[in-house]
Amino acid sequence: MAQDDHSGTELAAADSSLAAQEFAGSTGTAVIPHDAFENPGFEPHRPRVTDESPKRQNRAQRTVYTLFYLSILGSVWAIAAYMLFPIESNDVGAVRLNNMFIGLGVTLALLGIGFGAVHWGKSLMTSPESIDIRHPIGSTEATKQGAVEVFREADEESGFSRRTVIRNSLFGALLALPLPAVVLFRGLAPQDELPVELISHTMWKKGTRLALDPSGAPIKAADVTIGSAFHIIPEGLIDLEHGKLEEKAKAAVLLMRLEPSSLNELPERASWSYDGIVAYSKICTHVGCPVALYEQHTHHLLCPCHQSQFDVANHCEVIFGPAKRPLPQLPIAVDDEGYLIAQSDFTEPVGPSFWERH
Repeated sequence: MAQDDHSGTELAAADSSLAAQEFAGSTGTAVIPHDAFENPGFEPHRPRVTDESPKRQNRAQRTVYTLFYLSILGSVWAIAAYMLFPIESNDVGAVRLNNMFIGLGVTLALLGIGFGAVHWGKSLMTSPESIDIRHPIGSTEATKQGAVEVFREADEESGFSRRTVIRNSLFGALLALPLPAVVLFRGLAPQDELPVELISHTMWKKGTRLALDPSGAPIKAADVTIGSAFHIIPEGLIDLEHGKLEEKAKAAVLLMRLEPSSLNELPERASWSYDGIVAYSKICTHVGCPVALYEQHTHHLLCPCHQSQFDVANHCEVIFGPAKRPLPQLPIAVDDEGYLIAQSDFTEPVGPSFWERH
């Protein structure tokens, strides 16, 4: 016998002899099996040792919250290891120790939560099997009330509200887990300067020549033909002894030349280009990928990571994709020798929009 989920009435099973008669006079292709097996149902429930022994249940409870406390200890150790084993310049051994001890702490933090949650479910939560009937979308009020009851029963079976020590230790482990990441990510920037200020300024300044990447040779305006695009860095970048990659990651520029009549420049930026030559940051304003694909017929720049597109002819406004603001423009001019130079630094932060604070 089956039961209708909506009406609650029992539905009689189809008579196989009647179905066979209907099939005999049918020209269709339906097949009615005559050897279907009966539903075997659930196996008898086997109680666990924690169900039969309060002593074992208390031991399992202590094991669970001990694992959660170990997770908290691992998170704290990862932060301590970051400070106790700092990375020294040109010291491979320091890098290895730093990575090893921080990794051990994070591993303990993750495994403590994982093993604790699994042991909690296997040894303490209610274990009998049950059937979860799938209902159609658009439930009735009675069904909604039934869902609330399911949550109440789940809370009762898991002991989440009742086992306060386990619950609180789990909350502590989850709160402590992201702390090592916060400390490590903050350490990516110098400790005596704010990251926002560092990324708000680049090597570009008034009079800095535009140089080809990677050679570092300065480029003249006459070398930039209509439809061409060049990867540009500040002159002198390749001579830096420290922080070369960091400075390049902020100052990389794409240089392009369009027909001056094709440029739709903002009035306040009319002097930022030179005879159709414009320079824009190469760093995508979405998540910082290099915008390196230029389509000269449409004047579009494409970021290959997440497909953001920028219109060079219209001050690099976003025309497609997840980026939320145009690429920052570098004001350029030409010096007495015909070389392209910067008029100033970027007037807004480069890179992902989450760095923008102005």
